[in-house]
Amino acid sequence: MKTMEWKDNKLILVDQRKLPDKLSYFVCDNYNDVIVAIKTMVVRGAPAIGVAAAFGVALAQLDGENMRKVAEEIKASRPTAVNLFWAVDRVLASDNPVDEAIAMYHEDIDTNLAIGRNGAEIISDGDTILTHCNAGALACVDYGTALGVVRSAFHQDKKINVICDETRPVGQGARLSVWELQQENIPVKLIPDVAAGYLMQQGKINKVVIGADRVAKDGIVNKIGSLMVALSANRFHVPFYVAAPLSTFDHEISIYDTEIEERNPEEVLYYGGCRIAPKGTEVINPAFDIVPSDLITGIITEKGIIDPNKFQDFFQKLKYK
Repeated sequence: MKTMEWKDNKLILVDQRKLPDKLSYFVCDNYNDVIVAIKTMVVRGAPAIGVAAAFGVALAQLDGENMRKVAEEIKASRPTAVNLFWAVDRVLASDNPVDEAIAMYHEDIDTNLAIGRNGAEIISDGDTILTHCNAGALACVDYGTALGVVRSAFHQDKKINVICDETRPVGQGARLSVWELQQENIPVKLIPDVAAGYLMQQGKINKVVIGADRVAKDGIVNKIGSLMVALSANRFHVPFYVAAPLSTFDHEISIYDTEIEERNPEEVLYYGGCRIAPKGTEVINPAFDIVPSDLITGIITEKGIIDPNKFQDFFQKLKYK
């Protein structure tokens, strides 16, 4: 399914806050609506945020807004996902923002299909694959990155099973990834976040495939909890792969220089609308964490699978393209 649609100069987004209970849509008439959608996680996932941001700039241009000012406002909506900055700058530099955003929309689908094809090579018949958060169609325009790998393997008739962890505090694994996989009858089971290490210890997980919000020369930034999964995979010798488009790569900085978004404490204090901690409880709620490159087996991109030991060479090539 497609996460967004451009129709009659409006951006129509699947409202991911309502899934899996209800499939509903959030209509963006102007760039401020896009900012609200990004901040409140109507739309989420680095590739999807990037394309939505591109359409936000396009809406601003149609409304005769100050484009530079709008660009900075959109960039400030979520500071960690590098696709957001890449997309805004690309559209801002174009002669026709609407056409450029539409081109990026179609490019994202093609990119994800290529990531899926490349990633399916590392999936063996009979594998059980753990994925963290949601890096599926809902995190992109369509098809997905990490779940795109799963989809491609499944469509090649490989007998696979998928394990999704909940991904607290917002539950993207439970609410979104499980829902996506069930739509295609891909075998999937849900586990608490804290069970991943145990299942690896028991030999019940063969591969880990996750997405990324930023890839740098010394690691990745992804949804909080990714580091714990990576450490467990390393300890129990489970291959740990990252699926990410080249638009997620930032070769200018160390991954440790990334601004990690701190989100609303209520995401932790409440679950399903019910308070789960005493009143007055203080909360630390980082949205992302850092996985250093020495814990990563490979990064699956639209151009192939990158050996983390050759990150420096790859980034050097990127720099001069």
